[in-house]
Amino acid sequence: MSSAELQREAPSGERAAVVKGSLLSMGLLALGSLLGLIRDLILAGLFGAGANSDAFVIAWTVPETASPLLIEGAMALVMIPLFGRALAEGTDPRRVVAATLPRLLIVLVVVGAAVLVFAPALVDAIGAAGAQRRLAIDCLRLAAPTVPLIGLAGYFSAALRSHGSFGAPAFIYTAYNLGIIACMALGYLTIGVRGAALGLSAGAALMVLVQLPGFTRKVGFSWHGWRSASPVVLGGVLTVGLYTIIRQGQVFVERAIGAPLGPGTISALNYAQKVAQVPLTLSAVLAVVTFPLVARRIAAGNGEQARRRVETDLRFVGGVTLLATAFLIPFAPSVIAFLFQRGAFDAAATAATARILQVYVLGLLGQVVVDQLSRVYFAGSRPNWVPVLAMTAGLALTGFLAAALVRPWGAAGIAAANAAGITLTGLLLALAARGARLAAPRPRVYGSLALLLIPAGAALLAGFALRQALRGWPPLPTLLAGGFVSTAVFGVIVAAGWRIERFRSA
Repeated sequence: MSSAELQREAPSGERAAVVKGSLLSMGLLALGSLLGLIRDLILAGLFGAGANSDAFVIAWTVPETASPLLIEGAMALVMIPLFGRALAEGTDPRRVVAATLPRLLIVLVVVGAAVLVFAPALVDAIGAAGAQRRLAIDCLRLAAPTVPLIGLAGYFSAALRSHGSFGAPAFIYTAYNLGIIACMALGYLTIGVRGAALGLSAGAALMVLVQLPGFTRKVGFSWHGWRSASPVVLGGVLTVGLYTIIRQGQVFVERAIGAPLGPGTISALNYAQKVAQVPLTLSAVLAVVTFPLVARRIAAGNGEQARRRVETDLRFVGGVTLLATAFLIPFAPSVIAFLFQRGAFDAAATAATARILQVYVLGLLGQVVVDQLSRVYFAGSRPNWVPVLAMTAGLALTGFLAAALVRPWGAAGIAAANAAGITLTGLLLALAARGARLAAPRPRVYGSLALLLIPAGAALLAGFALRQALRGWPPLPTLLAGGFVSTAVFGVIVAAGWRIERFRSA
């Protein structure tokens, strides 16, 4: 599609594509999230929140770092704009493949081998000791192949999404979790938690296989001219890679500072974080579907349409996230009890995880702002270092606060540090974008998000009042009632504000 055609493309056509891609992606991502929840429930039931699950979580650090770095990080933020420009200019996409994929594969294989060799040093850096250390080293080595496999899966995903194909890329998380669950079930009686670690690599291999037919058909492989990789491409990979690694550094800080607090702390932090991330699924879906559109608009020189797309996403996802935050703070104990309290996961683990979750969610809006604005910075044709610097400042604040708050507040202090660090990063990205020539949201968008704090606060107070009234109720009816009341209070106030605004504008 040419640049002129892109500029003439009807907004209604774009809306239809966004809706179709969003529904497909949301359905498949919801299936993947459901399987991820089942995976966590099985893990919690089999191993609880103790030394075995801690060892697995330490090994999980590898794919947990590789996935945001190589699927929604470097591969998406660098490769989608590259494929988008090739499509806008009518260039054969295999030229992009030849200039990028061989070098990336070499790097990924080397990094995976390094994880395998230096597993003991990596485990020591996190702070595991004794029998937990030996088990964590085994699990980490079993997870080492996930690095090249997830990298290749991320590359396929970026290429397919650039070509308007969202089914296979959205299905990769389902395939990933199926691999983990299968290996965990088959290996539990013979190799214990090592079976779950082996499942990480098996799941990553399935992520590649489910996308291979589509990539071969729509894009294709080519190795001709692989030595001609552009310095701009390599610079883009460097900046996005550093940004994603620094962002993932918050997880390293949590686990390094949380490990000395005793067995189960790392697992409790992990479970709380997983639940807190659920409301961000919508943000991830919109980013998956609309980032290729934003990148192609910018490549075609139509920055204003790209700006409007980002503003629409930020308003919508920000509102949903504030509602989710207002619900999760009062009802965190019921959420954790309903999801996890069975088998080896007892009431004490529920209480500890719920306390952490109530603090974690304070950083959700900051995460939304970071997710939405980072694509604005990386959608251009040149490397951009602003997100790297902003994320570095956020990580520094996270580390400082975690060290200061862990003694008086324990694991909740680590969660508070995480929320503060990501919020600072979001603020810095928003402030820097105002003075830059980017397709960034205008200040009024942040003003509308700030106004949503009013209905969110009302929903929060209503939630605490309802939780007090329903004390002693089972988790499921409590959650159903709490979800209804929180949504109703939030929705009524938003609707009233919208009517008042329309009346003033009339």
